[in-house]
Amino acid sequence: MEILDKQPCLACHEKTVTLTEETREVPHFGRCYLMSMTCNSCHYHSSDIQLEKKDNPRKYTFTVEKEDDLKVRVIKSGEAIVKIPQFRMSVTPGPSSIGYISNIEGVIRRFKKIVEDQRDTAEDPEVKKTAKNLLKKFWKVECGELKLKIVIEDPSGNSAIISDKVVISKK
Repeated sequence: MEILDKQPCLACHEKTVTLTEETREVPHFGRCYLMSMTCNSCHYHSSDIQLEKKDNPRKYTFTVEKEDDLKVRVIKSGEAIVKIPQFRMSVTPGPSSIGYISNIEGVIRRFKKIVEDQRDTAEDPEVKKTAKNLLKKFWKVECGELKLKIVIEDPSGNSAIISDKVVISKK
């Protein structure tokens, strides 16, 4: 693991950023590079994952059908779009987009966090109501009572859902 301290921050420009790069062997992918930067002053954080070998654009579709599916490993690059079509939700890449290694539960938690923030900060009662209903649906998914399709579209081919149930297509 390589660590560089006291680098300038992209957000606050203080020299309080720690850069890390780690190489890791990931099953089904081989060597991956995990990179992150964290500012100790303003708490800006960014991370990404790159595979040693490049691949073609891919679309991964996975249906969560039972509680055990929440444990399925997910690799998301900073370029990937993550969608939950039945909830009309997506997270698209942008300047602050991050790559990560997680599982389906972690992906769902990221979406839940967005919905919880809307519920807690929205002034419009309809927005709050919609957020509460979505959170109930997420809860049913986590309990295995509701099926949920998760789609990852990655133009770099550096993302994956590692399961025999995943449907992989060319983007």
